[in-house]
This record gives sequence, C-alpha cells and structure tokens, in this order.
Amino acid sequence: MTSSDSDNQTATTDAWDKTFSKSERVDHKKVTFKNRYGITLWADLYQPKAATDNMAAIVVSGPFGAVKEQSSGLYAQTLAEQGFITLAFDPSYTGESGGEPRNIASPDINTEDFSAAVDCIGLLPNVDKERIGVLGICGFGGMALSAAAVDKRIKAVVTSTMYDMTRMMAKGYNDSLTLNERTETLAKLSEQRWQDAENEAPAYGPKSLELEGGEPQFVVEYADYYKTSRGFHPRAINSNAAWSLTTPLSFMNLPILTYIDEISPRPILFVHGENAHSLYFSQTAYEKAAEPKELLIIPNANHTDLYDRTDIIPFEKITQFFKENLTTEAQSA
Repeated sequence: MTSSDSDNQTATTDAWDKTFSKSERVDHKKVTFKNRYGITLWADLYQPKAATDNMAAIVVSGPFGAVKEQSSGLYAQTLAEQGFITLAFDPSYTGESGGEPRNIASPDINTEDFSAAVDCIGLLPNVDKERIGVLGICGFGGMALSAAAVDKRIKAVVTSTMYDMTRMMAKGYNDSLTLNERTETLAKLSEQRWQDAENEAPAYGPKSLELEGGEPQFVVEYADYYKTSRGFHPRAINSNAAWSLTTPLSFMNLPILTYIDEISPRPILFVHGENAHSLYFSQTAYEKAAEPKELLIIPNANHTDLYDRTDIIPFEKITQFFKENLTTEAQSA
C-alpha cells in the first residue's frame, strides 16, 4: 500500500473533498493498492485516533456509479468512529482509481476489487487478519456478497439498500424484461462493439440523471442525491458522467449471487428501506442466503435515504453486528 502511484489514471487530490464533514475523532489518509488484474485502486483509510493493535477492519464501497467521497466514505468514517479501521475505495475504472477506458464496470473485476481491498487492509500492522468484514451499498452490496462467497477471509457482510446489478441488467426491474427485449438489447450492444472497435474507444450515453420530467419517482430520488449539493461529486459517474454503452454486456451474462449460500456460516445483515423500489433485491437475496442471516427493513425509508441520512441509517445496528461477529471469540467459534 502506498500514498501515491504512477499507474493512477485520474487527477487526485489530498484536500478534503467529501460530501460529508470530517470527523475530529478519526485519522484519514489516502492510499493505493493493486487488484489481481494490476489495476491501481485509490482508497480512503479511516482509523480511530485511539487505534490500537489487532483491530477489526471493514472494507466499504458503493453505490454503483458513486465515488468514495460520497456514501461509502460516510459509512467508513462513521464506523471508524465506532472503533474499526475502515477502507472506502473507488472501484476499477471509476473515480480516482486506475483502469482504461474510463467509466466501465464488470461483475468479475468489481468483485475482485473487494478482495483486493481485503488484501490491502489485512496487511496493515494493526489489523487482525481474522477480523475483516465488508459493507456494500446499492450495486456494490451485490458485489460484496459475491466477494464474500468466494473469499473466505471475509468474516461478516453488511449490505445497505442492495442491488443485484446482474439481475437488474439481465432481467430489468422486477424481472420485467421479456426474452425478445433481452435479445434485442444484446443484439444492439453487440453491434455497438463494432463501432467501439472501429473508433478504438467506447461510446458513452448522455450524462446520467439529467431529468426532463416524467421520470419514475426513484429516478427523481437518485437525482436529488447525485445532482444536488446533498451528494454531488464531480468524479461520480452518476453526478457528472455516464457509463459506457456496452457496460451491461457482462452483467447480462454473469449472475453474481449464484453461490451466496456458501457465505454461511459467516453472517450477513441485509439493510433496506421499506419504501425502496429496490427492496425486492434484498428480500430475494435473503431468501437464497443460508443462516446466519438477518433482513432489517427500515420503516418509511426509500433507496437513497440509506445513502446519507444519518438519522435513518441504522449505524448502531450495523456497529453491533460487526462488533459481535468480528470478535476474536466469534472467529474461534
């Protein structure tokens, strides 16, 4: 882990440029590390000012299309205040992290990003390698589950307002995509590859969340977070850019939650809002997961309320979950 790296593909800054206030109870610094594919990831490391040896650690990322200066950083800093060493990272090809071309995603590479972050935080001299958890928000909730299924070093998982991006892209919202619609979409994306290859660069759509009126309520809620002073960040795709047009291809073909029952006997806490359009993702993942597991539904909360509403996010419950399941006793049980 280093504080800088020549492989970084985007402009970085040491200034505090988060969408939340800096805590006086936590030390913060930027670090870099590489994933298994050689991509350099940038992250924010948060440690309690009273940090000791052999501490429990938590890796955090998400939402899908966000950066570490937004929701994941808020979660990481808040959990550091509660006594954990935490790492909020930008996924490959986004934010300050490396990878070319920019603004693309992959269910495989983004799952690997979580494991690479575990590599990074587990090598800190004051972290207990046997007491590492992960927390994924929105689309990176699904990636966190995918990583935990394959990476047995991860001892406990929390997802907040979770999306299964592979299910959503493959089947549409509420699994409404017909076979004909799926076939047509794949044909269109396949043809787009010819254009991208000819141009030697991927094509991108218009900027995300540019509302014109008549959008579904959940899209309006996304814009209220990403496009306003509440959560706007210039490096976030959802605030200021767009994914490549062909990003959905691998997501439509590679389901990430196939083996989440193999996370057991390690515990999972699913947190979701009662009024979130995405609640069904957590409900069906909860049904598929093996014990021990818990689904906590927050009354009256929508999807983006769990991005930054500190009066709604159940930090006390999340803290309790990690403290109970990242203890020395829990790992020796």
